Amino acid sequence: MPEKDHEHLATELGAAVSLLMRQMRAASPHGELSPTQRAVIGRIDTDGEATIAALARAERVRPQSMRLTVGALEERGVLARRPHPTDGRQVVFSLTEEGRRLLAVVRQAKHNWLAVAIADRLTPEEQRTLATATELMRRLISE
Repeated sequence: MPEKDHEHLATELGAAVSLLMRQMRAASPHGELSPTQRAVIGRIDTDGEATIAALARAERVRPQSMRLTVGALEERGVLARRPHPTDGRQVVFSLTEEGRRLLAVVRQAKHNWLAVAIADRLTPEEQRTLATATELMRRLISE
């Protein structure tokens, strides 16, 4: 059982990370992509092409919901489909050039906001502390 101090720190850290992520999402171009759409194209960019079922499992949503998300992205020209290489009943989705471009724009806007916030709001000493905290957070999530 964790100590009270550890529980409090865990609660505060989780809340701060959540707020930071929300702010970063808000900094990306408005109306470009929904959070689910961003997650899907980010996952495909990182993991490679995927089926609706695999994306639904990864994002913990129903396949019917994922079909709608993927359909909207395909309609916008962000994703392209092709037959599954081993299962003729399925299709796999991959990023198009437009999908890569859009993902880069969204990521750059988030990174720009964060870099400016760090430079404008934190002292050099606080920036060093943040760098140390970042290393510690990486250790927390390493497996």
